Amino acid sequence: MIWFDKLARVRRFLRQVLHLSAPYFGSEEKWRARGLLAAIIALNLAAVYMLVLLNEWNRTFYDALQNKNAAVFWTQLGRFTYLAVIFIVIAVYRFYLTQLLQLRWRAWMTRDLMRRWLTDHAFYRIELGRYASAAPAEPADVTHLPEPGQRVPDNPDQRLQEDVNLFTAQTVGLSMGFLNAVVTLVSFVGILWGLSGNFAFELGGHAFDIPGYMVWMAVAYCTVGSVLTHYIGRPLIGLNFEQQRREANYRHHLVRVREYSESIALDQGEAVENRNLDTRFSAVLANYLRLINKQKQLVGFTNLFGQAAVVFPFIVAAPRFFSGAIQLGELMQIASAFDRVQGALSWFVDNYDGLAAWRATTERLTSFEAALSRPQGAPSALETMPGAGANTLAADALTVSLPTGATLVQGATLAMRPGEHTVLQGPSGSGKSTLFRALAGIWPWAEGRVALPAHSMFIPQRPYFPDGSLRDALAYPEPAANYSDEQLRQALQDALLPRLAERLDERDNWTQKLSGGEQQRLAIARVLLKKPAWVLADEATSALDPEAERTLYERLRALTEQAGGALLSIAHRASVAQFHRRRWQLVAQGDAAPARYRIESSPVS
Repeated sequence: MIWFDKLARVRRFLRQVLHLSAPYFGSEEKWRARGLLAAIIALNLAAVYMLVLLNEWNRTFYDALQNKNAAVFWTQLGRFTYLAVIFIVIAVYRFYLTQLLQLRWRAWMTRDLMRRWLTDHAFYRIELGRYASAAPAEPADVTHLPEPGQRVPDNPDQRLQEDVNLFTAQTVGLSMGFLNAVVTLVSFVGILWGLSGNFAFELGGHAFDIPGYMVWMAVAYCTVGSVLTHYIGRPLIGLNFEQQRREANYRHHLVRVREYSESIALDQGEAVENRNLDTRFSAVLANYLRLINKQKQLVGFTNLFGQAAVVFPFIVAAPRFFSGAIQLGELMQIASAFDRVQGALSWFVDNYDGLAAWRATTERLTSFEAALSRPQGAPSALETMPGAGANTLAADALTVSLPTGATLVQGATLAMRPGEHTVLQGPSGSGKSTLFRALAGIWPWAEGRVALPAHSMFIPQRPYFPDGSLRDALAYPEPAANYSDEQLRQALQDALLPRLAERLDERDNWTQKLSGGEQQRLAIARVLLKKPAWVLADEATSALDPEAERTLYERLRALTEQAGGALLSIAHRASVAQFHRRRWQLVAQGDAAPARYRIESSPVS
């Protein structure tokens, strides 16, 4: 049963590799990819053929040495020269084309996964699914991997940047190495069989005659080595998987410290962050120490195995040489052929560490790819109402839940027409921002029907500004070339950012460069630039002073009224209500936590 289970795991792993590999070789680049692969295979076969010729050269050359035949000696040196040159040319182009295939495959696979990650809000849903997942963060046994899909994938940045690179390099390298081992075995096993002769001996009064005994000795030697290697090195698979995860978590926290450097400095949180980083780094080191201890055992055994293989064929063939049955040249040819056969049969031993890393990388990419195909979290049951895109914002039988399954709002019916500027209010944590996400169609745990007018634009609590020029940050996600410099400057002026109007081409990390109030005004400048009819703002002026808030809300109201739309705002400040005509109030039903809310609509008094 144990072996059946292992075979099932191997078959599952090979299916995963095929599933990840097939799209590229069937893509729009398939002929180039297949051509490169065919050329690499041909060069591998040519390299093995050159090894066969060099093996034959060994016999002639060493016989000439034993017989002190100078003419043959110098002739064979000349033959070796051109054989070596051809072998070098094959090796160089095999390396070059292999690297080129890896590069092209990585480029295609990265772009494909990146496109899917950034399509249909998959990147957002996967992050939500991580918080909803009940899977443990630290597996109790890192020597056994979870089944794909069992855990929500973490650190998509690592999957796209590091794992794709490792997977393509390992898949090409290991598969070509395996092909080379198989072809080498087929090519040299016949040579070794013919050179071995028969091994005759008596045991218990019975005579035995084993043909091709050097082949059987190579098989026995490598079988013992492979079995021992597997039992010594099998924990490496889980340890490699865990090492990649811990390295990514440590790197992710370093990035967060950089992004929130000002807040950490103001809170004097350096000591806490140092402890947090040290905890994550210690976890990296602890797992790495276990990894190198296992690798030490494996390296010790594989080196012992390799060194013993150097003298093993001489020990086995020495009796025939000393008896005069074979000459020095044939002994050296036997040793060379044995080395090739043993090397081919020992491919598993020599590549066990690489195979362990390959399996861990494949598992990580498989779970990531599965998450892109089936985004985490409950599938959204939101439907688009008839007439969606018309000049009305509406929801019918809208139910909004948390990832835990708790319902926040159930069966809500909402309607907002042009000019009906509305403020959404309620206690903290009542789900106001979540309701906005449901209206936008990006919240997975929602059902019902919604209609979002065309020409709508959201202002989130935490606006995003890409690193780069200010004009790109202002026009995002549209190209800045869609707007003239005058339009860009006017939007900044209208958003009370006159000092930025002359810095359009300045490049910076604007999220860190600007204060909270400046970021909010830049987000509003983006709206004033694009002039949508409908604006949905989530705490869009919480960091502004009352006068700036008044000015900007008046401009947003005027903008939406002129375009025939309306303004929907989330706000805790009572002062914001004065810029709206209606109020949607989230009112708790019952005392349970989390509470369920209903939405009451009333005019703003």
